[in-house]
Amino acid sequence: MCKKLGVVDRIPRLVCAQVANANPLYLHYKSGWKDFKPITANTTFASAIQIGDPVSIDRAVFALKNTNGTVGEATEEELMDAMARADSTGMFICPHTGVALTALSKLRKTGIMGLLIGLVVSTAHGLKFTDSKVDYHSKEIKNMECRFANPPVQVKADFGSVMDVLRKYLLSKNSKF
Repeated sequence: MCKKLGVVDRIPRLVCAQVANANPLYLHYKSGWKDFKPITANTTFASAIQIGDPVSIDRAVFALKNTNGTVGEATEEELMDAMARADSTGMFICPHTGVALTALSKLRKTGIMGLLIGLVVSTAHGLKFTDSKVDYHSKEIKNMECRFANPPVQVKADFGSVMDVLRKYLLSKNSKF
């Protein structure tokens, strides 16, 4: 519709991302679009996309083929690292957005995306996933390095105590303070 209205001169390339624990579209893409095989999805932090037999697989494949699209995937550790990195910039993203950011990063690293502009659609907020975020930053997720962990700090509920912790943190990060 945007092309028909003249808003864009070409249809953008569609990129889909799936989590490795639930990746039937990714496997279908990697097979060269051979016969689609549903899978049994394993548990993932990205629970809303924990789907092994997508209802709209035909529409997804059609859209990807017609835009010269590609499909990427993210492991549990990659999506959690992406969440932590994004959160460190002031965002507070969901695991599903961590999957999309991981796919974007991989496409840039492999040169598939190059310097083109990419848009990542975030469909949920990190507040729905605080348990996994606390576990990540506390380094309590089994078999996960949690490379970008920012460990929680217990602080008494008074202004002076909070300011003391902030001052200590800021001084250790930047000597200008």
